[in-house]
Amino acid sequence: MALFSSPMVPLTTVSASSFHLRGSDRIHQERVGCLKKPHILQAGATSRLFSGRIYTGQSSPRIAVPKAVASERETVNKVVLAYSGGLDTSVIVRWIKENYGCEVVCFTADVGQGDMELEGLEKKAKASGASQLVVKDLKEEFVKDFIFPCLRAGAIYERKYLLGTSMARPVIAKAMVDVAREVGADAVAHGCTGKGNDQVRFELTFFALNPNLKVVAPWREWDITGREDAIEYAKKYDIPVPVTKKSIYSRDRNLWHLSHEGDILEDPANEPEEGMYMMSVNPVDAPAQPEYVDIGIVQGVPVSINGKELSPATLLTELNTIGGKHGIGRIDMVENRLVGMKSRGVYETPGGTIMWHAVRELESLTLDRETMQQKDMLALKYADLVYAGRWFDPLREAIDAFMDKITEKTTGLVRIKLYKGSVTVTSRTSPNSMYREDISSFENGQIYNQGDAEGFIRLYGLPTRVRAMQEKESESDEHN
Repeated sequence: MALFSSPMVPLTTVSASSFHLRGSDRIHQERVGCLKKPHILQAGATSRLFSGRIYTGQSSPRIAVPKAVASERETVNKVVLAYSGGLDTSVIVRWIKENYGCEVVCFTADVGQGDMELEGLEKKAKASGASQLVVKDLKEEFVKDFIFPCLRAGAIYERKYLLGTSMARPVIAKAMVDVAREVGADAVAHGCTGKGNDQVRFELTFFALNPNLKVVAPWREWDITGREDAIEYAKKYDIPVPVTKKSIYSRDRNLWHLSHEGDILEDPANEPEEGMYMMSVNPVDAPAQPEYVDIGIVQGVPVSINGKELSPATLLTELNTIGGKHGIGRIDMVENRLVGMKSRGVYETPGGTIMWHAVRELESLTLDRETMQQKDMLALKYADLVYAGRWFDPLREAIDAFMDKITEKTTGLVRIKLYKGSVTVTSRTSPNSMYREDISSFENGQIYNQGDAEGFIRLYGLPTRVRAMQEKESESDEHN
């Protein structure tokens, strides 16, 4: 598309004040890639178009500036916002009302982040401009339908990360789609930044469950660049937010884990500060005596602690307490984000770490070699899909069906010893165990005849012998 005027296109002179200013000398024209006929900017300054923005200088030829088509802001009637009650989401409520002119319904999912984060939310939401707050307790669904499938699959991202945030986002987004239907909303919104993974996880879930919903993502649209800007915006509109000293870390907490990012952690050379941890004690300060815990497992999923059957969320809560007391589940890693950059994070996953060791150990009794190898390979893909926000992808669902089938026999009891940050399996039993003492014993038995190994080795090693014979023949030909 031509940027400058032509005889065939009528030109209209407009002033710089008719454009949305971004900073002192920048005029932002939204969606320049979707443009109608050009219009003229006459701002008394030299202007240039770069990356969708118009920059102005001091002298002034007449520059044709394309006019954007009507944005989705004009078509949104009601939006459901993922709401935490913090500074960002409180400001977002007002910003959406100002810029989209629509009703805002706040939604908060209880995925185990703690009562303190849920306290007083309705009052905050309405004071910020929301028409209502919807809160749903998703803890049992989160553990049963999202955490347990990942646990059963053995999914772990880049050797360390047990996918705490990755699993929570689709259950929250799924509930948002349900709430949007219940309140008659035609759009959903989130407060994720344009640099992170969560924007992808939320939006892919929206696309999968209701592709007709519009998505509002303020951090990809507005002029607010940081906390100070957000505070000023809150003051301007009398938005009640606590303006206190910000925690130096960015945290995300749910029933499965607590993540820490930012500040000194942005340099991978820095050791995490001990005062940062909230779910687990320093292993040095953990009890001097080990604690033994029996984990009952049925078809690859934990169901009991020390013989007592518990609901999924209650079981995880209990193991978090036990594991945290012994300093279990701390990891420090540099990971590859979906959007391309590397990031450093520290995670606390006490209960999840205990569960992961227990389930994996029981599989050593119930899975044969080929099945276990195939499961481990698919677990890597499963983790990648979950990390990338593709929970409702057909491939993840297909892999999950495979995991469900091959763990049918993974039932039994695993005893775990917890001691100063370490998890040690001391016992494993299963009614479906493939381990047979009469076969594995060094003593001769009726089932396994050690003499049979000779023929097996000859056949198994045949390719090795043939290759060696070929090499010898080649060497002999060279000498002759």
